[in-house]
Amino acid sequence: MDHLSFKTTHVNKANAQKNWVIVDASVAPLGRVCSQIANLLRGKHKPSFTPNSDCGDNVIVINADKLHVTGKKMDEKLYIRHSGYPGGQKQRTLREQMNRDSRKAIEHAVKGMLQGNRLGAAQYRNMYVYAGTEHPHEAQQPQPYELKNL
Repeated sequence: MDHLSFKTTHVNKANAQKNWVIVDASVAPLGRVCSQIANLLRGKHKPSFTPNSDCGDNVIVINADKLHVTGKKMDEKLYIRHSGYPGGQKQRTLREQMNRDSRKAIEHAVKGMLQGNRLGAAQYRNMYVYAGTEHPHEAQQPQPYELKNL
C-alpha cells in the first residue's frame, strides 16, 4: 500500500471548485434564508470545506423585495448606526429599510453571519443580491439551489 495515498489535500483559492447558485429569498423568512446563504458562501455544504480559505460558491439572491419576516419584526426590528458625533445615532425600522432598499436587509443579515476578518469580507463579495427576478449573471449558468430545513 502506498503511504502517499492517504495525503490530506487542503483547498485554497487556486484549486477551489466554485459554482454559481441562485437562491430565491421569497420562500422563507429572513433569518432562515440568510443563514443558508452564509453557509453557501463559506462552503460548509461541500465535503472539501476548509475553514481558512475561500472555497464557497458564488451566490445570486433574487426576489429581495418579496422578503418576509414573522411576528412584529417589520416594525420593531431596528437598524442602528452612529455618525461618531455626539447625538449622531440614527435608526431605521425594517419596514423603512425595505421601502428604501430591500437588498440591504439581506446584505446586512448575511454579513453579520460571516467571519469578521479579511476572509469573511472576501466571501461576502461573492454574493449578489437583486430586488426582482432579473440578474445579469446568465453567462455563468447559475444552478437553482433548493433551501433545506425551512
